[in-house]
Amino acid sequence: MGQRFTELSEKHIQFITDQRIFFVGTSTADSRVNISPKGMDSLKVLGNNRVVWLNVTGSGNETSAHVQLNPRMTIMFCAYEGAPLILRLYGSAIVVHKHDPEWPNLYSLFKPLPGARQIFDLSIDLVQTSCGMSVPYYNYVGERELLSEWATKKGEEGLKHYWKEKNQSSIDGIPTNIVAKNG
Repeated sequence: MGQRFTELSEKHIQFITDQRIFFVGTSTADSRVNISPKGMDSLKVLGNNRVVWLNVTGSGNETSAHVQLNPRMTIMFCAYEGAPLILRLYGSAIVVHKHDPEWPNLYSLFKPLPGARQIFDLSIDLVQTSCGMSVPYYNYVGERELLSEWATKKGEEGLKHYWKEKNQSSIDGIPTNIVAKNG
């Protein structure tokens, strides 16, 4: 059943690398809990206690708002094929925006994605596995290109306008600083 580790093992890293989807959970002390599904080959393991993931423009920006007030983040992976496994990464995250000095080095780790707006850098303090025996089997069919196509069609200026209109605060009114940091 469940086990706890202080860092990622090579087996954990391989499992993460093989996954097509992961889920990110954040909240502040008094905000709604946000859980977001992520994909698009947007996560990289940088060491046994560090992962980064590239965040693209979406309808909200809850994760950024939460992390800037409370750096707690959980990332969860599930096996949908092969042996059952759930893997959770717990830790503290920072938000890296396009104008931050760390952006160029971190962004270079990823295939460029249209609509890229932030990178989250997670320092892992706990790795937990659990059985995953109730997670159903699913077959990976392919990536949905709709979000990338939408962002490409919007263009840089259109995305900045969208950020200004839709991504400046969380559903609880917490600022995301997206316009100020990504201009």
